[in-house]
Amino acid sequence: MSVYFVSGIDTGTGKTIVTGLLARALARRGTRVITQKFIQTGCEGISEDILKHREIMGVELLEEDKQGTTCPYLLTYPASPHLAAEMDGVSIDARKIEEATRRLEQTHHTVLLEGAGGLYTPVSRHYFTIDYIRERGYPLILVTSPRLGSINHTLLSLEACRRQGIRVACLVYNRYPDDGSPIVADSITFFKEYLAARLPSCGWIEIPFAGSGHYPDIPAEGILERFTGQP
Repeated sequence: MSVYFVSGIDTGTGKTIVTGLLARALARRGTRVITQKFIQTGCEGISEDILKHREIMGVELLEEDKQGTTCPYLLTYPASPHLAAEMDGVSIDARKIEEATRRLEQTHHTVLLEGAGGLYTPVSRHYFTIDYIRERGYPLILVTSPRLGSINHTLLSLEACRRQGIRVACLVYNRYPDDGSPIVADSITFFKEYLAARLPSCGWIEIPFAGSGHYPDIPAEGILERFTGQP
């Protein structure tokens, strides 16, 4: 059984779409995979990110979705989890999320647990997403992009993981938006050189375009090896 935490360098990098794409690719490979949302804010009913995962995977809502197992905390106020919880009068208990993940592990080989925002998104006033990942020893799949400022945000995220002993299983480069700018080619080269020098065990997946309703295929062949090191 494997749990991978999927985070982005900040909000809007496309981690929801990337999570769905990875799940679809793994399912096509024959892996029994399910996605989970860490905490959803600004939403009611079913988690909008879980809905997007299922759309990309090409499946209907699962019983685990309807039961709330794939999104243990659904908060209505559109803000960081700590503030959304305060606005809704909810106290977030990390153990509730962990228990939901364990239930999913019982019936699935791989759980892709999508975070909310970046690594230092606060869950409470004194507890951050990166704390949750570190405490449970989950390997991280980090999503970055060619947006201006992404090199700084990516390296800060990777260095934070190195300092806290979090294994970065894979850096996923979402080329959206790809407007032909030289920033795209340069940042790809920069990230690959950085990984080779400082995180040689970290995998690399490059997604040609993931946004605006376009969901490209990630080749299923080799997908496990590229971010899990498994055959």
